[in-house]
Amino acid sequence: MTRGLGLAAVLCSAAILPVTLSAQNDAAINPEARAIFQQLIEINTTDSAGNVTKASEAMARRLLAGGFDEKDVIVAGPNERKKNLVVRYHGSGHKKPILFIGHLDVVEARREDWSVDPFQFIEKDGFFYGRGTQDMKVGDAILVESFLRLKREGFVPDRDLILALTADEEGGDFNGVDWLVKQHRDWIDAEFCINLDGGEFEKLKGKRVLAGMQASEKVYADFQVEARNPGGHSSVPGAENAIYELSAALLKVQSYSFPVEINEITRNYFAHAATLTTGQLAADLRGAAKEPPEPDSIKRLSNNPYYNSLLHTTCVATMLSGGHAPNALPQMARANVNCRIFPGEDPEHVHKTLEHVVADSKLSITVVPQKTAGGELIPIVTVPPSSLLPEVTDALDRTLATMWPGVPVVPTMSTGATDGKYLRIAGIPTYGIACMFFDMEDHRSHGKDERVGVQDFYDGVEFGYRFMKTLSTY
Repeated sequence: MTRGLGLAAVLCSAAILPVTLSAQNDAAINPEARAIFQQLIEINTTDSAGNVTKASEAMARRLLAGGFDEKDVIVAGPNERKKNLVVRYHGSGHKKPILFIGHLDVVEARREDWSVDPFQFIEKDGFFYGRGTQDMKVGDAILVESFLRLKREGFVPDRDLILALTADEEGGDFNGVDWLVKQHRDWIDAEFCINLDGGEFEKLKGKRVLAGMQASEKVYADFQVEARNPGGHSSVPGAENAIYELSAALLKVQSYSFPVEINEITRNYFAHAATLTTGQLAADLRGAAKEPPEPDSIKRLSNNPYYNSLLHTTCVATMLSGGHAPNALPQMARANVNCRIFPGEDPEHVHKTLEHVVADSKLSITVVPQKTAGGELIPIVTVPPSSLLPEVTDALDRTLATMWPGVPVVPTMSTGATDGKYLRIAGIPTYGIACMFFDMEDHRSHGKDERVGVQDFYDGVEFGYRFMKTLSTY
């Protein structure tokens, strides 16, 4: 996932809410949480050279040492390097289980690009550095520490709590959540899921602004647009040229706007966001939240790339290839067009729309297939949004009030993608709740010198524990 995208478009002009200091953690908690975080960062879990299994086994050992029964701590997966961790914390059984997820894999990081070793956990100048400090081993550490802390206390939740730390969210052929849903649904079956890889808690210039709760996300799909013709000698440029034909098609795609779509989540988002800013922007956000939305407001908001992505399915060219020789007219040119499809829209309708927009029989537009490691085709299917559950929003509100009174909960739709899509498709409502604050002006996930604030992490450890306890108290 890519953290920190989008909400800055609203909040850079927002009226910032005041901050109150959070309670200090037990002196024993922060060192333990820091050690877990460090251990995770220093286990390379990239797809190319890393090993997710080592991270799963390391966390399993900690949980077993913390009192969890062996039968409730499972390390399993389809590949020796890509095993997932599933842990069950038994409760009273008054309600159906809650699933908590986080991914253990990280994107690639080259030492020559960083000022520090990306796979060494380094604390300096009030920050923790290392690949995964933002996305998302920080969330994994919060979850493991919360399970350990509740176990030591002898806390009995009102239902079973399930922890799943998984492989290949960032890429690779062995997505852990997908594998668990298909192969061991009983291990993770739950009333709903909390995903720490989403729902940004945002701060701006040191001020905590809002707690995002991701309840929906767009569907990822790639399409290949290809032009072919006989080509010819480059000294006669008037002949057919596949690159020019492809370029003309891509300009049509660029200028096309898919129809406006608004769902419960985005309508709530626009209404909440309007309270955090002023002037024309606030008025337009309120206009977008109306039923039906105000056309002029939609038009103005659509001029902003982020709001445009919240209001429409979007398609954009991301990769190009073509030509076969520097002195020949190209016989072939192709582009990858990446689409992020609004929840509920049929992907095949998007395919047909692209064909209609390009309107050139000499070009082909085909779906780029996604396959599992075993060669199984992964269908592109619509992902329904998760309806807002009062018990989740109430628990989030109440927990925030104990640490940062006045910070609002804002339902969001992610324009990117997380493992939540597999669970939503499987019928398990999923809510992205990050549990810790990220600096909107210092977004480094997937980039060099990735880092998080030391105190932000410790505050997140405390918040994650309180939220889990509040959410599972009968």
